Amino acid sequence: MKRRDFIHQTAASTALLSLAGIGVSCAKSKATKITILHTNDVHSHIDAFGKNEGENSNKGGVARRAALVESVRKENLHTLLLDAGDIFQGTPYFNFYGGELEFKLMSLLKYDVATIGNHDFDNGITGLYSQLPHAKFDFISANYDFSNTLMDTHVKPYKTFIKGGVKIGVFGLGIELKGLVNKEDYKETKYLNPVEIAQDMSRILKTEEECDLIICLSHLGYDYKTSTSKISDLKLAKSTKEIDLIIGGHTHTFLEKPTIVNNAIGKKVIVNQVGCFGLYVGKIDFYFEDKKLKESIGSKIEV
Repeated sequence: MKRRDFIHQTAASTALLSLAGIGVSCAKSKATKITILHTNDVHSHIDAFGKNEGENSNKGGVARRAALVESVRKENLHTLLLDAGDIFQGTPYFNFYGGELEFKLMSLLKYDVATIGNHDFDNGITGLYSQLPHAKFDFISANYDFSNTLMDTHVKPYKTFIKGGVKIGVFGLGIELKGLVNKEDYKETKYLNPVEIAQDMSRILKTEEECDLIICLSHLGYDYKTSTSKISDLKLAKSTKEIDLIIGGHTHTFLEKPTIVNNAIGKKVIVNQVGCFGLYVGKIDFYFEDKKLKESIGSKIEV
């Protein structure tokens, strides 16, 4: 992607999300900037869409995403690249290679961490496990109990990073597999209540790990207007404490700008999701002063 196009696309899709009364110019001059890049539901879309594929024509593709990520990292070394699941299924690449190519390319892009979506079980838990050696990044899921499966010890509940002196905690949540995935494909994987687990993870990351920024990497889905009981990212945000950002997946929701939700104690939470198929990359910039979050800016960048 050309730098001029990248800057234009970023500016066109940027929404200011004020978490405090400080201006952006002030934040940029004094604060430490942490950039979170994120994808979700890429579904094995390696190539860009063709020129005759409607509104998606000539969009997406791993090569363009790699150029975009490289540009952002050159601008800010304090950058994380995250994926919210459903890496697999959707093109012949998955049918032929079973996920090997997807994991190898994500490793080349230097993804930091990913969570697991329901379609990542489409070749069974054995198929997922067999591809793990090709992933040079960690998988996190706090509410999937893999203790009686091949995946035991290969998935962490959370991971922490330090960027620019700011400690960042990221934990993962997955959707209930029953009814979405054949039991034979996920075996003895146990689904745990995501709200309860999120509360526990937030407490651990805030009080024990002493994180300055807490991110939930979720494959629960953005919202379910027809269901009062199904847990979504919006419900999770309202029901929990301490989470600063929820990066979502599963529902293929194209948000023009991140959603701001008040949590259980009235604190603002950013909820974002960038559709599917690698057409967009989400970008959230956080500005910290003395390890205190002062400002955030959310973007959706077309690939």
